[in-house]
This record gives sequence, structure tokens and C-alpha cells, in this order.
Amino acid sequence: MDCNDTLREQFTRRLAAFEVKLAPPGAGRAAAVAVTVTDAGLGADLSGMPQHGHWRVEAALILTRRSLQLRAHAGQWALPGGRVETGERPQQTALREMHEEIGLALDETAVIGRLDDFVTRSGFVMTPIVIWAGSCESFKPDPSEVESVHRIPVREFLRADAPLLEPGEDPARPVLRMPVGDSWIAAPTAAILLQFREVCLLGLDTRVAHYDQPAFAWR
Repeated sequence: MDCNDTLREQFTRRLAAFEVKLAPPGAGRAAAVAVTVTDAGLGADLSGMPQHGHWRVEAALILTRRSLQLRAHAGQWALPGGRVETGERPQQTALREMHEEIGLALDETAVIGRLDDFVTRSGFVMTPIVIWAGSCESFKPDPSEVESVHRIPVREFLRADAPLLEPGEDPARPVLRMPVGDSWIAAPTAAILLQFREVCLLGLDTRVAHYDQPAFAWR
């Protein structure tokens, strides 16, 4: 499965058929993140990445590691994103934040859909906007916000050990992580990645709002 028009059509069709669940009014401060599909890149390290059936997956999602200089959540995995400014729509926020954080400038024609809102423990309502970047050769990260930019092949989210779940404070809300390489990504980013997998890759109507975050991800 290459990062091509056929794949874009599949993702767009599945997102259009997916009934998005919005957070209730007043659930938190509005934010948006960019779930951006690109190719894995010529320099991507695919060693150790499992195959999935007949796929030769080169499509990838763009993730960042937050700057080590930041006061909160330094070094953590993240999707480009931030607060929705006055007068903005979530689509505009996701595109603006992606441009500011990693130097990738796209317009709204690149938006192919959205996923469920996710209410974080820190009081934000994260709206995931799915964006099609196609082939992009390089990034220009803002060092004040981003330590590094990564293309994670989408097949990594189909690993047999994903997702990783463990008991939380509330038995109905297990803590969610998604494995990547020899490490893992915590919710809320992990919840968005899991729903992207379920909706876009597998064509399933899976909900993730009930998953909890590890304490370090919100304190």
C-alpha cells in the first residue's frame, strides 16, 4: 500500500462514513491537532517494522518529540497542534500549528476528515484533523517547540501488541499506550493514533474517548 491517490480515496471515504462524536459544550478549552499522512521518506528507518499481510506500507504519520526546553511535557511524543484561536475553525488551527511547528504549509484542500474529540485530563478538547500531505521531502522544525520530527509508518500502529492497556484509577477507563519501535506513545496522542488505525486503516467505528492518560501526560 503506497502513499498514493488510491490510499487517499480510501481514507477520505472511510472518514466521510464515520460519525464523529463531539465533546459536550464547556468540556474544555478548544484545541486541534494535525494527523498528517505522508510517505515514509527515503531516509526512514523501517528496520524491525513488522509487515502486515501483503502490505508494503510506505505511508506514514508525522509525529514530533516536544522540545526539551519546554516547561511542560518536554520530550514527549505529540501531534502538531495547539489551542484554537478566536475566529478559527479546528481545521485552520491544525494547519497553522503544523506550519509553525514543523514548517509544513498546506491549505484546507489537504484536509480529508476528522476524528472524535478527545477531552484531556488537563482540560483541553482535542479535535484531530486528518490531513493528506502526500510526498514531502523535509521539515523545518521550530526548535523552541520541537526537538525532532518523525515519520512513523502506519503499519507500526497495526502491531499485534497494540494497543497496550493497563488498569487506571477508574476500572472503566484503562490507561492507553501505543507501541512504537522499542518505545511507546501515551494517550491522548495514543488514543488518536488508535482511532486513526481503526477508522482509516481497518474501516471500523471504534471509540476512544473512554481511555485514560498516564499521570505524567497531564500533571
